Amino acid sequence: QVQLVESGGGSVQAGGSLRLSCAASGRTISSYGMGWFRQAPGKEREFVAAISWSGPSRNYADSVKGRFSISRDNAKNTVYLQMNSLKPEDTAVYYCAARAAGLQTYAYWGQGTQVTVSS
Repeated sequence: QVQLVESGGGSVQAGGSLRLSCAASGRTISSYGMGWFRQAPGKEREFVAAISWSGPSRNYADSVKGRFSISRDNAKNTVYLQMNSLKPEDTAVYYCAARAAGLQTYAYWGQGTQVTVSS
């Protein structure tokens, strides 16, 4: 089992930055692909960013490309989401997720952290 705990959320004005962290425990995440998702009130959960288990491959939703950056530190068993140039539409609960290498489904999820961007 992998336990994931997100932190770093908060309230920020438009144009500001936040860095989310996702600390894993239970197992090392070095063999897991990691992703960030978000869910705004009244909306479906959506994909934000993902990073491969080995690190070099990253994918982003079009809405965050050029503004958000995902990274991982396997030595710290932690994944990060650097969010710059934040917009009010980025307001959501952000979730970290893990999937075993070679699998498509994210089996492990954190509890989420709230990000609120005011205009």
